[in-house]
Amino acid sequence: MTGPQRPPGGVAVAARDWHWRHAGRGRWAVSGLDLTIDPGERVLLLGASGSGKSTLMQGLAGLLDSDEDGDESGALLVDGVPPAQRRSRIGMVLQNPDSQVILSRVGDDVAFGMENFLVPRAEIWPRARRALAAVGLNLPLAHDTSHLSGGQKQRLALAGVLAMAPGLLLLDEPTANLDPAGVEEVRDAVTSAVEQSGATLIVVEHRTAVWLPVVDRVIVLGDDGHVVADGAPGDVMERQREGLRRAGVWVPGLDLPDLPRHRAPGATLVRAEGLSAGYPAGPPCSASTFEIARGTTTVVTGPNGAGKSALALTVGGLLPPRQGRLAAESGFAPSTDRPEPVRWRSRELLTRIGSVFQNPEHQFLTGSVHDELALGPRALKRDRATVTAVCDEMLDRLHLAHLADANPYTLSGGEQRRLSVATVLATRPEMIILDEPTFGQDRTTWEELLRLLADIADRGTAVVAVTHDVDFAALLADQHIELRPAAADAVAAPR
Repeated sequence: MTGPQRPPGGVAVAARDWHWRHAGRGRWAVSGLDLTIDPGERVLLLGASGSGKSTLMQGLAGLLDSDEDGDESGALLVDGVPPAQRRSRIGMVLQNPDSQVILSRVGDDVAFGMENFLVPRAEIWPRARRALAAVGLNLPLAHDTSHLSGGQKQRLALAGVLAMAPGLLLLDEPTANLDPAGVEEVRDAVTSAVEQSGATLIVVEHRTAVWLPVVDRVIVLGDDGHVVADGAPGDVMERQREGLRRAGVWVPGLDLPDLPRHRAPGATLVRAEGLSAGYPAGPPCSASTFEIARGTTTVVTGPNGAGKSALALTVGGLLPPRQGRLAAESGFAPSTDRPEPVRWRSRELLTRIGSVFQNPEHQFLTGSVHDELALGPRALKRDRATVTAVCDEMLDRLHLAHLADANPYTLSGGEQRRLSVATVLATRPEMIILDEPTFGQDRTTWEELLRLLADIADRGTAVVAVTHDVDFAALLADQHIELRPAAADAVAAPR
C-alpha cells in the first residue's frame, strides 16, 4: 500500500511466512506472518493482548536472537535484509521505558544513540534539545534520570529515538504512562518528526482513537499473530467493527460496560493527614488528606512527575512519608503501637496491603505463571486445595490459563500486568494498591479486570489505583485524589 508523497528517508518492511516462538513458551507468538510496508507509511498495529504485536516490533528492531531467545523460521526484513544489519536506521521505544534509560543524566541519555551512530558532535546537543522540547520533557540536560517518573521516562526514551532521526520508527505503547495532555503532545511530536524525515512509522497502541487521525493504514493481528485485517483506517474500523470488538480491539465509539455498584463504604482502614510522599532524593508530592475505607475504590491521578507512584508506595507501607502522617485504624494495624504501615513486617503486610508496581516484572520471583500465583498463598500456609482453587480462579478470570507453565518474563506487557495483579489478589489482602493496572490491556481484558476489581470491592476490599485511564476512573472511583506538581494541598474529593 502506497501512501501520500513524503520526503525520502523511510525504509521498507517485509515479513515472509515469519514464525517466532519465545524460549520457555510452548506456542508460537507469531505464526505465518506475511505483510509488506512501504517506505514512509504510517501504520497502527492492533490486536488482542498477547497476539504478538510486541514480538513483531522487537523482531523488526533486531532485538530477537534465535540462538538464545527462541525459535524462528521464515524471513523478517528491513530494506531487504535482516533487521540486525540495519540497526542504524531503526529507532524503537520499548513497552517498558525503564529498560531504555541508560545514562544518569537526561541530556547524556538522549545523546547516547546519536553518539553510537556517529552523528557529528556539533549536531548532537542541538538535536537533543529539540527532541526533549518536542516531547514536552522540560528539564535541565543534567537532570538525574533516576528521579524521573514512569511517564517522564517514556518521554525521555522517545526523545532519544527522535533525535536519531531513524528511517524506521517503532513505538510500542508510547503513551501508556502519560497524562492525557501528554498523549496528544507526544503524538504530535511523532507526527511532526515523520513528516519532516519521511520515516516509516509503526505504532502499537491499544487505545486507537488518538492515532487513527495520523496513520495511513491499520493492520490487525489475530490470536496466532497472523494478519486478520489490513487497510485504510476508516475502512478497517467501520467494515470490521464487530469483529474487531470481539477480538478485543479498542474501537472508538463503543459504549463502556455497565458495572452495577452495590457496595457501601465500610470501616476506615487508614487515614492520611497532610501526607506528602516522595523518593528520598526527589521532590515531595503535594500534600493530601484522605481516608481509605473497606469496599471503596480510590483513584489517584495527576500529571507525570506529580508523585503518584511515590504516594502509592507510601500508602502500601513500602516508602516512608516525606511529611504528614499515614496511620491505620485499630483492628487493621497489627498492633496499636505500630499504626504506620511502613513499620509493619513483610508478613503483616501480606494479608493487609498488597501492592502492584508500575513495572510488573519487578515483582516476579519464580519460573512459571502458576508458581508465581501460588507463591503468596503458600507463604501464608494455605492448604493445597485452597492454593489450587485460588490459582485456577485467577488464571481463568484474567485470561492466563493457557500460559500457566510459561515463564513470566516471556509474557507480553499486558499479560505481565494481569499476572502481577493476580499475584496480589491471590493472597486476599484487605487493601490493594495498583499502579497503572490497565496498562497494555485490550478491550476484553480491560473489562474483565474492571469487573474483577469491582467484585472484590463489593466483597469489602479497599482498592487504591494510580491511573491515567479516564474510563477506569469514571467507572470505578468512589474517591478521587488529584496530585499536582506544585506544593499546594490536594484534598480527596468524594465521587
